[in-house]
Amino acid sequence: MGTDPQKLGSVPNFEILTELGLVPTWRLRARAGADSAPDALAAPEPAAPPARRAGAPEDAEARAVRIARLEWRDFAADVDACVACGLAGTRKKSVPGVGDAHAEWLLVGEAPGSEEDAKGEPFVGQAGKLLDNMLAALGMKRGENVYIANVLKCRPPNNRTPEPREIGACRPYLDRQIALIGPKLIVALGKSAATTLLGVDATIASLRGRVHRYQGVPLVVTYHPAYLLRNLPDKAKAWEDLLLARRALRGGAVADAV
Repeated sequence: MGTDPQKLGSVPNFEILTELGLVPTWRLRARAGADSAPDALAAPEPAAPPARRAGAPEDAEARAVRIARLEWRDFAADVDACVACGLAGTRKKSVPGVGDAHAEWLLVGEAPGSEEDAKGEPFVGQAGKLLDNMLAALGMKRGENVYIANVLKCRPPNNRTPEPREIGACRPYLDRQIALIGPKLIVALGKSAATTLLGVDATIASLRGRVHRYQGVPLVVTYHPAYLLRNLPDKAKAWEDLLLARRALRGGAVADAV
């Protein structure tokens, strides 16, 4: 069919169509295999967070936030790579902790000793054997409904008392362990662990015999097994503390409000 010249004359010209925005926009399709220019309107890809490098300095606040997000699969490796307090330069192995990841009982000591430093596991020497015997007397054993950790994850030189800066650097790891485990009871083994968790400067004698709380979790204080090896008569007191802990777990002991 032919085109009517009268109709052609009635079609608006190209300039009018452009002014009205009725002219289609054509884009040149890129040839297969040819490099194409990036779309200027496309949103940029979000940058991935920088990976942590072992030995790299880290802001304390950022470090605490990062540790608070750790999962179990990354926990031990993160502890092993930590250089926040300098103890990594003198220890042999880090000692993150061992046991049931969802235990009701969490036992917390002060710091690894020489045997723990060599093996990378807490309470493995004579003090560890005594601790295992104490658990056995309650019908329990490590690894089954029990998790064992220390305030410090690295051994201080010559087993000296942990320094405040070392405790402060390691504290986020312990808090993360408590959050991941969700224990129903914490037993602080020795004065250092007790005063660190409770934030008080007190004798162990004044802290024993009652139930405290840490982050809402009942906490019982008793002697460190290494101390009991040197002071055998106090084993009876430690047994009383463990019985109190068991009553607290069962709801038969009232915890102090903290």
